[in-house]
Parts: sequence; C-alpha cells; structure tokens
Amino acid sequence: MARNIDLNCDMGESFGAFEVGNDAAMAEIVTTVNVACGFHAGDPLVIHRTIQTAKENGVNVGAHPSFMDLWGFGRRPIQGERPADIEKQIIYQIGAVQAMADTLDWPITHVKTHGSLGNMAAVDADLAQACVAAVKAVDPSLAFITLPYSETYDAAEAAGIPVICEVFADRTYDDQGRLTSRKLPNAMIHDVDQATEHVLRMIVDGEILTTGGKRLPVEAQTICVHGDTPGAVSIAKQLRFSLEQSGLTVAPFQTARHA
Repeated sequence: MARNIDLNCDMGESFGAFEVGNDAAMAEIVTTVNVACGFHAGDPLVIHRTIQTAKENGVNVGAHPSFMDLWGFGRRPIQGERPADIEKQIIYQIGAVQAMADTLDWPITHVKTHGSLGNMAAVDADLAQACVAAVKAVDPSLAFITLPYSETYDAAEAAGIPVICEVFADRTYDDQGRLTSRKLPNAMIHDVDQATEHVLRMIVDGEILTTGGKRLPVEAQTICVHGDTPGAVSIAKQLRFSLEQSGLTVAPFQTARHA
C-alpha cells in the first residue's frame, strides 16, 4: 500500500457572476487543484483567483482542459472534431492557465482532461494520442492525470510523460473500469460514508468494486472530488480524515516544481 496519496479537486469552475463550488474551502483540504481553462467554465479572473488560492494553501495547480462547451459544462459528447484540432485546443487551454500561473510565480505541475473530453479519450486511441501530444508539446515534464484502464493512460506511458493514476471519490465504475455514465442513476456518490468506503477500498485494498460486482486491481496515486458535487467539501474533509486515520499521508503527488 502506498504511504502517500494525493487528493485533487476540479476547481475554478465559476464564470462571471455565476459561482460554482466552494473553492476557498476545498483548497484548505485538497493537495492538488485542477483549474478550468475557460472552455467549459472559468474566465481570466476566476483562473487568477483559483491559482492564487492554491498558492496560498501550498497545493499543486494544473490545467483542466475540455471540449469547447460552455453551454454544456464540457459534459456533452462533441462528435466530428478532428483529433489534430482538439490537440491545438488543449495546447491553447494549457497555455492560458500556465501563463496566469507564471504571473503568480506558482508554476503548473500537471494536466487533467475534463468531462466528455476525458471520457471519450479514455476509449478512443486517436483522441487519447491528441491529448497526450498536446501536453508533451507544451512541456513533457508536466504530469498527466488520467484513469486506469484507459487509452489515455496507455498513450501517456508510451509517450514517456509522467502519468498519474486517478480514481474518483464521488463516481462509480462499470465492469470495464470506466466511470459509470452520468445518465445512469447510480453514477454519482453523494453519501459521505459511502464515498469514504469506496475510496478506502481502492486505496487501501487496491481494488475497484464495479457496479456489476467485479473487483478490478488498481494502484491509484490521486483521488478526485468534484468541486461542483453537492456536499463536496464534507466529502473531501471526511475523506482526508479517514485516509490519515488509515496511516496514509495526504500530500501532493509532485512538489519539485514548487521548490
């Protein structure tokens, strides 16, 4: 069992006058922040504020690119886009967060794809290659956070960039080790105790219990709590407490870039 575990949260998902999540509270609990890049949520002021909050709490910060889908919060499948075009869109988004982070002297450490982009790339080898190529083009030392049992994980490993295996505290998994579709009633976990049990099984026992009853081996390095999930702060707080009670150290997966 790994003695260190990272706890990450998708943040910076407010837009203009619309507030999403409690970023200030989450930044005091998690150790890594994934910042929306403006394509599914976020704007220049929100990006700046989110990175500033992360820096004040001493946590990792990275880019969270998505399909160009403000209307659907990046959770609508976008069909027909050429992988080469998606690659350029991801480069653009990473660059926005990277530049803002540089102005605050808090360099980004990683990239994690959002929503439908991440889900589709997990099963589409060409799209997975586009995502990985974008990260490598910007900075091959950036870590790529992605799902186990995915095309993106395999593509990142093959490209030789750092790959971080992620599991979700508030999502269930199907028998292929993929996230259960949000269209299904059992996709989300809202109960704090259930989420904690779910995570401890994956981290301490090293297995994913799927909705079909399968037990899939996993060696996760980071756990995600979605910032827009109802009760996200309570889930994250209880989760961190339980992980530490289990003998794990909750810490960023990478700190060298902050040295």
